[in-house]
Amino acid sequence: MTATAVRVGRGESARTAPWLLVSMILGAAARIAAGVLWLNEGILKYRAGFGSADILLVAQGASGNSRVPFFFRPLGALMQAAPALFGVAIPALEVGLGVLLVLGLSRVLTAIAALGSIATLMLYWSSDQLIAQYPAMVLLSAIVLALPRSGRFGVAWWWGRRRDRSSHTR
Repeated sequence: MTATAVRVGRGESARTAPWLLVSMILGAAARIAAGVLWLNEGILKYRAGFGSADILLVAQGASGNSRVPFFFRPLGALMQAAPALFGVAIPALEVGLGVLLVLGLSRVLTAIAALGSIATLMLYWSSDQLIAQYPAMVLLSAIVLALPRSGRFGVAWWWGRRRDRSSHTR
């Protein structure tokens, strides 16, 4: 099957809908880039020994900060009450988002991961934790959401093609 005859969904081919193929490739690139950035964040935290002390630092810093909005206060209090839990959960969340985005398991899981990515980054920003790549990660996640076929080129797509090939050879 040539690149111009790649099926893009529901019987359409890239010849009849080239913009679909472009949106799939652009969305997949944004999805993978956001996933790699999330993996980097989570793995960096694991390697640095991220834990209770880091969570307490964020929570205590947010509690006395006038730039932190009112809606973060209950979460900050919860973080202070259970820093060990958050010290494990935050890197795990970041790695989980990264894996889901890189793999592109399905359109639904990709959209959920992109929403989770944006929500997590908004929480980080609301606690006044902003680093250089966070705006780029939000933009990449928004692109994934804006292009509904972003999860099309991923593990699910590869698995489906593999299954189709094996059913044709029987």
